[in-house]
Amino acid sequence: MKLPNIDFLMNMTKEYLDGKIDSMTYYLDFPHELDQRYKKAHREDDDYCELIYECLYEEGIVMYNELSDGEFKKLIRKQYNYIKKIAREGFY
Repeated sequence: MKLPNIDFLMNMTKEYLDGKIDSMTYYLDFPHELDQRYKKAHREDDDYCELIYECLYEEGIVMYNELSDGEFKKLIRKQYNYIKKIAREGFY
């Protein structure tokens, strides 16, 4: 099954973690892309979309102003790896 919107959000996060996107750009662009793609991503896979929203946005992006760049990247990496693990193992 194709997941273009979910893949886009996860790939954007991977690009940030790989240093292809800086922290400020990721902090500003990810919420915008999530907002634009949310309904489509939800139709692609409810659980995956909610996991991205909760882990990357609610528990990650919103912490940007509270953390140093290094701490923020470490948190996003932790959340990203958690999402990838759940997706690999299956949601149920």
